[in-house]
Amino acid sequence: QVQLVESGGGLVQAGGSLRLSCAVSRTSFSINTMGWYRQAPGKQRELVAEITSRGTTNYADSVKGRFTISRDNAKNTVYLQMNSLKPEDTAVYYCNIVYLWKDYWGQGTQVTVSS
Repeated sequence: QVQLVESGGGLVQAGGSLRLSCAVSRTSFSINTMGWYRQAPGKQRELVAEITSRGTTNYADSVKGRFTISRDNAKNTVYLQMNSLKPEDTAVYYCNIVYLWKDYWGQGTQVTVSS
């Protein structure tokens, strides 16, 4: 069974930075798309950023210029560098991969930005 383990969440003041990591294990083939989603209380889960196996990236408008997604294919790990954090970035962040045409999700990591 494919496993995704996230780390790096926490509490930070507005304007600060955090780096999320998601390590994927138990895969035998290359991973297609890797990405990050988030869900704030009372809101729907939304795409934050994604990156394809070729390195093409896509960002939500709300994070463009502040967040950077990257991946290390040798380590099967995807990262999300979050800078200039705002209180509205507060949410549970979920790692997502598309592997052999199936979606897999991490358990989520809390990011809280205080004003």
